[in-house]
Amino acid sequence: MRNRVTPCFGDPKLKGKRFGPALVLVASLAAIVATSGLAVAASSRNERPIASIESRTAGEPIMAIVSLRSQQITVYDSQGWILRAPISSGQKGRETPAGIFSVVQKDAAHHSNLYDDAYMPHMQRLTWSGIALHGGPLPGHPASHGCVRMPYDFAERLFEVTKLGMRVIVAPNDVAPVSIAHPSLLQPKPEAEAAAAVRAAEAQEAAGRAERARLAALAASRELAQTRLPVRATRNLKLRAEAQLAAAERAVDSAASAEAKEQAEQAKAEAATRVAEFEVQLAAAEAELQPKLDAVAHEREAAVAAEAEDAEAARKAAGNLEPVSVFISRKAQRLYVRQAFQPVLEAPIAIRDPDLAVGMHVFTALERSGANGEMLWSVVSLRHSDVVTEDSRSSEGRAEAKRADFPEDAKAALDRIIIPQETIDQIAGMVSPRSSLIISDEGLSSETGRGTEFVIIMSGEPQGGLSIRRRQPAFGAWYEPRGDRFLYWRPRLPSPYSYW
Repeated sequence: MRNRVTPCFGDPKLKGKRFGPALVLVASLAAIVATSGLAVAASSRNERPIASIESRTAGEPIMAIVSLRSQQITVYDSQGWILRAPISSGQKGRETPAGIFSVVQKDAAHHSNLYDDAYMPHMQRLTWSGIALHGGPLPGHPASHGCVRMPYDFAERLFEVTKLGMRVIVAPNDVAPVSIAHPSLLQPKPEAEAAAAVRAAEAQEAAGRAERARLAALAASRELAQTRLPVRATRNLKLRAEAQLAAAERAVDSAASAEAKEQAEQAKAEAATRVAEFEVQLAAAEAELQPKLDAVAHEREAAVAAEAEDAEAARKAAGNLEPVSVFISRKAQRLYVRQAFQPVLEAPIAIRDPDLAVGMHVFTALERSGANGEMLWSVVSLRHSDVVTEDSRSSEGRAEAKRADFPEDAKAALDRIIIPQETIDQIAGMVSPRSSLIISDEGLSSETGRGTEFVIIMSGEPQGGLSIRRRQPAFGAWYEPRGDRFLYWRPRLPSPYSYW
């Protein structure tokens, strides 16, 4: 016989005696803790320091700056900051990489297939390998796997006002854009505004041609279907007559009397006559139909080809209206230009004292001002973390950071850049508000590719959240006109990778 052990809290004899008061006490404490926890959570949610500018009307966002030190994101338009909220960035070992990014994809209801289908609402992707802005819980300290979590309602609000290509700067410290004037900052040519109006008209015209070609292709498809209707109806009548003929033949074979057989023979003859008549009608209809089919099919093919051609022209024209980005790399001694996520130009440049670091500076064209239409610029200069630890930086990165302390002033960096006049002339014609100029000691990150803006990573800062991921090259983004020039993303090709 087995000994049977019954838990005391399950023994009816002990119920309400030895452990009754203890259970009541535990339950009471649990209720108090749960209630206080909910109260703290509710209080935390209601008191989140989300701020928005109230002294003026906010304009279109042109830049967002994430401060890893303060765990805060600030969004700017051409006049100054407009939105601000707390964040939770990457934790130790999975740090959010500091550097320069832009929004390359937007997805309002994104789920990660890298982290157990985790819900990442109002996701705005910064790299194809998986660094993004999105809504999420904020514990009050860095806690993500590399992304930048924002309050849920703030993430939704930001998602509604941003566009693809918006600059996002992830800074180790607290930085903000400041106004700057310098002769090396690109200024649009006098005829640039007129040229922009011409490009806008071309984009609108190309979009109109593409829409007309699409409608023409649809009309040709409908006409093609209607042209086939008479032939289809005659063919159906012939099939029905053939079915009646087959039934009449079976009736002849199964006739039980001479009279029944005679009636069946007569029905068979009538059915055969109808089949012959429909064959003649069908042959005539098909002969008449073929030239029409050839003509309509040709029209449809031409319309489809025109739609594709005009749509491509519209995409290019829309892209030409987008702000241009210029990147100057001291490491590569080269200048790169991108527009609408596409490479436009690459040229060699010279830098005075090339062995001395220039730092990392992001110059942004804000708006035209004055009678001459001169462009106003701002600059954000990134500095490395004040605290340098052995596990967060290599010796090379630490040395680079120290050297960058000397020419950290943005004007000093501009003074050292020598760009061929021919290259300046090419770029000046493309400068418009929201255009940018980036100067950095770094080279292009491997994250820069098809369907991205420039991605520049501060090599002296922890990059755990980036290093654990791999590049997904099979995806891309492009600009496509939608009347109001709304920009959206779609994958170009299926990817063999499990993209985040």
